[in-house]
Amino acid sequence: MSDNHGIYTSELKTSVLSNASQTIPVIIGTAPIHLSQLSAAPVNKPIYVESYEDAVRQLGYSDDWASYTLSEYIFAHFKLYKVSKAIFINVLDPTIHKTTVAPANLAVTSGAVTLSDAGVLKAGVTVKSADGATPYTLGTDYSLGYDSSGKLVITARAGGTIPSGVSQLKIGYDKLNPAAVNISDIIGGVDSQTGKQSGLELVNQVFPRFGVVPSLIVAPGYSSNPTVAAVMAAKSGSINGMFKAQAIVDLDVSNITQYLDAPGWKTSNNYTSEFQAVGYPNLTKDGRTFRFSSHLAPAICRTDTANDGIPYVSVSNQNLDIDGALGKDGAEFFLGRDQAAYLNSKGIVTAFNFAGWVAWGNRTGAYPANTDPKDAILPIRRMFSWVQNQAIVRYWSRVDGPLTVRLVESITDDINIWLNGLTAGGALVGGRIEFNAAENPAADLLDGKMVFHIFFTPPGPAQEISFKVEYDPSYLSTIYA
Repeated sequence: MSDNHGIYTSELKTSVLSNASQTIPVIIGTAPIHLSQLSAAPVNKPIYVESYEDAVRQLGYSDDWASYTLSEYIFAHFKLYKVSKAIFINVLDPTIHKTTVAPANLAVTSGAVTLSDAGVLKAGVTVKSADGATPYTLGTDYSLGYDSSGKLVITARAGGTIPSGVSQLKIGYDKLNPAAVNISDIIGGVDSQTGKQSGLELVNQVFPRFGVVPSLIVAPGYSSNPTVAAVMAAKSGSINGMFKAQAIVDLDVSNITQYLDAPGWKTSNNYTSEFQAVGYPNLTKDGRTFRFSSHLAPAICRTDTANDGIPYVSVSNQNLDIDGALGKDGAEFFLGRDQAAYLNSKGIVTAFNFAGWVAWGNRTGAYPANTDPKDAILPIRRMFSWVQNQAIVRYWSRVDGPLTVRLVESITDDINIWLNGLTAGGALVGGRIEFNAAENPAADLLDGKMVFHIFFTPPGPAQEISFKVEYDPSYLSTIYA
């Protein structure tokens, strides 16, 4: 026994830096769930994640981003942008999206067999003697585990009945088939028989499950499909019949030969919603290729976090943690300011290298057909959604309270104080709330219906700054001085 006398310190692993963000993205796609450490595979169930380690524990992780799109986003969100809190929905179902591999004799090395296929499921593995006559039992004769590359290793157990020094075992198994996931799996819906929700329909479960209002909806690898992008926009405009979010979607780079073709593809495929932020092209970092949405969404989260979780600052001209961009067939993609501005003028957010790569563009997908600032300018659109979401959450407890003057005054006073605070902090140019007699006829009040009118103006981005330059000959007099 010793006396601990004095001051002691210890170091902990660096945590994710951004814990105060109120911007919570919901990401839907495919995960390597065979590597999940949960007792049951998280299929068509929203999973709340706060760190990279937590994401890997619950969803697994693989560098095969073509197969496992959620891994791509996990890497960008947590590793590159170092933001926290995200909700993932995996639609890859091991009971449906799988391929059965017939039993075959495989070589045993040092008492173990490492399967060459990726995505092998522990359930369904069969191990027999090379002649197929003797079946072996999991847990008694052999054990299963994944190596550092995610390959399944079958190891003979000491004391089991697998003969020592055996050279071959007949092994059969099931493996995940991510390619079998189709657009209908992502879109999902509600089963008419069971009422079970799936795919994007599960966004409606986020608030009831976690008390979190979804801010962004992302589907890297799938939002480049026009039908998926349309459903994402529709869902963003009405979550639980009351909340609003922003869909972060990608144009299909494989179908766009050059940047000049992007606006036409966007319009003809209806990427034209005010609830969409449309990204193009693909992006790169250290030899890895990302969809644009996998960077734009966490860049938005990081920007919001730096501003107390209030989305009034545009993501445009904010740093992207990338080192390049790629167009169709992997062609290098470099835009000048005028070319990037052209895409912006068509409602497309792109990447621009100006002494460092940045996101470039303030418009939603609705622009240029819709020029109403609340629909066309991304940070203003997001502020309109945010103020509405906040009003719902803040004043839900007042629902079913006595409809009295005190109720009217308490709500108007409280919201005016809130709006004044946002104005003082620079998140609004100004704002107020009114309870008008014209909007609240006696018949409605008798029926328990109240209408409050909120007026507010978020600051738009200063996206065009001009300097006039003039030769002033009067300064020539300084020569004589």
